[in-house]
Amino acid sequence: MTRTLEALRHLVQEWFDIDASKIDPDASVLESCLDSLGLIELLFVVEEKFGVELLEAAREISTLGGLAALVDKLHNRKLPASALSSAGSSNSSTTA
Repeated sequence: MTRTLEALRHLVQEWFDIDASKIDPDASVLESCLDSLGLIELLFVVEEKFGVELLEAAREISTLGGLAALVDKLHNRKLPASALSSAGSSNSSTTA
């Protein structure tokens, strides 16, 4: 299990009071633990917590595992800029 997936499971537990150990990362989130409004709320929390913009890509997501993969993919795209700014540069970079 990836760190991102584990973090997502804990977010679901924290925000929706659902036991993280009972969340199947490959099952539909809508069928196993959240309703559609809960899923939208989760997406906003994920954007804030992980510093990513899910936008249209989130419409394709139906499982927690899929959401974790998307967050990892978005983080990997941002990595070069983040690596440069955290390498000790006094110049602050802006994030999209």
